[in-house]
Amino acid sequence: MTEHGQSSPWWTPSRFGDRRQFLLARTAITKALRAWFEEQGFAEVETGVLQVSPGNETHLHAPRTELLRADGSTATRYLRTSPEFACKKLLAAGEPRIYEFARVFRDRERGDLHLPEFTMLEWYRANEGYDAIMADTVVAIAHAAQATGIGRFSFRGKVADPFAEPELLTVATAFERFAGIDLLATIAANEGDRAALAAAAKQRVRIADDDTWSDIFSKVLVEHVEPHLGQGRLTVLFEYPSPEAALARTKAGDPRVAERFEIYACGVELANGFGELTDAAEQRHRFTAAMDEKARRYGERYPLDEDFLAAVGQMPEASGVALGFDRLVMLASGAPRIDQVVWTPPAGET
Repeated sequence: MTEHGQSSPWWTPSRFGDRRQFLLARTAITKALRAWFEEQGFAEVETGVLQVSPGNETHLHAPRTELLRADGSTATRYLRTSPEFACKKLLAAGEPRIYEFARVFRDRERGDLHLPEFTMLEWYRANEGYDAIMADTVVAIAHAAQATGIGRFSFRGKVADPFAEPELLTVATAFERFAGIDLLATIAANEGDRAALAAAAKQRVRIADDDTWSDIFSKVLVEHVEPHLGQGRLTVLFEYPSPEAALARTKAGDPRVAERFEIYACGVELANGFGELTDAAEQRHRFTAAMDEKARRYGERYPLDEDFLAAVGQMPEASGVALGFDRLVMLASGAPRIDQVVWTPPAGET
């Protein structure tokens, strides 16, 4: 504390010293994962931070800026929420295996598990299914734990063994087990039946009149499913319902679900992966619907990256995953909060 009773800056030796063990763990994990990617034949890439579109999901919010051109005109650009658009353009260009430790940005996010500026570890395999990228993610998490020597992850009273065989759980099974809801019965022709899900979930969550199918799904997931995931071992939650496919393709033989998975430890979401959608028309349809909903809710919409949509139609079959690197470091180092594992806290914070 300063003489005026205020907290001393984060860079004072005493405060920084409390965090340094977690930062050294971050360095060790980074080195271990880079070595593993190199062994697997991945190329490390660096893609641009400023983008025409930061991503086109309804609830993602990105900082924006105006670039001044040489002729005095301006161009709106966004700080990316993910390197995904750029990485998929590289897949279309012919890169077979790529990864990036990407600095990304999101508005409206701050807490023990959220930072407005953070590192996302993202990687892709061309011509390989999402079971391969799913297996990668489990291995990467174990390598992080091995790098720090931690025996188990712990967060808010929950523990998980990163070396144990993970639990494999479909989203439909999880909703039935933890919320008593037959989720797939509320999906038809790739669309969610809002009335059916509202009726099934009305005793489980509070439902507002303007809640969509996706809103109700998210409430049940957050309140009744996620707290049970990653207990004792990792949980791989897969086969997301098709209305939540995002940039994933739907499952062959069952269009009600998509090739999307998430991995949890101690109730914390660590990674989100896809069997990648390569249908540009379908991707445009999804993005347009998401931006219509963003406009309804927030009064804004982000442009579509036409270059990205063109690349989607040219890229090979592929799988990819985005892993919250700071969250992984937090669990693998034993840090209590995510801001303890970044070298400098968010600008403006002490």
